[in-house]
Amino acid sequence: MTKNQKILLIIIGFCMVVIVGLVAFNVFMPKHDVKPDDVQVLERSVQEELAEDAKQEETEENKEKEFINIYFIGKNEHNEEVYKAVKRVYKADVDGSKIRYAVNCLMRGPKPEEQQKGVYTEIPASAQIINITEMSDKVVVNLTSAFVTGGGTESLYKRLYQLIKTAKLNTNLPVYLFIDGQRADVVGGEGIMLSQPLSNSSLDN
Repeated sequence: MTKNQKILLIIIGFCMVVIVGLVAFNVFMPKHDVKPDDVQVLERSVQEELAEDAKQEETEENKEKEFINIYFIGKNEHNEEVYKAVKRVYKADVDGSKIRYAVNCLMRGPKPEEQQKGVYTEIPASAQIINITEMSDKVVVNLTSAFVTGGGTESLYKRLYQLIKTAKLNTNLPVYLFIDGQRADVVGGEGIMLSQPLSNSSLDN
């Protein structure tokens, strides 16, 4: 056996003795009970747990809430442009009828947090509601001319579909679009024909 081999064996033997000693120490020495103060919890982990609890509470709360859907525009999982339904909490005693509240939400546009997710609207910010008249047999949505002005034909089609989908989803009554007090059977500078009452086939001309 060479000198180097002897040294290596001595080192290995020493390491084994140390390991055996440590194991024996842990086995036979009494262990202290762990106290709450001995456990350190990161502030971040506490915040995450609280956030999860808040989500659960919110979910439970939502079971008792009533929602309506407003149609904006966004992208699907294939990055294709689609009409995207966005939820709003509806309170009849605060917001009035569903159709009135839904159209108001539509005209105000998506919220900042929805915009961050890529949701947008083709309805011009300058467009306003003149009035929404609900009758026993129909609903008349009267908007300013800014609703049908500018943006080009494609944009006008999209905003009309946004209104049609939102309106039809939130009332069982026929809905008619008026612009500046006049029934809008032809809209925009391009003269787009709009059959009424509003339906998914209103622009199929």
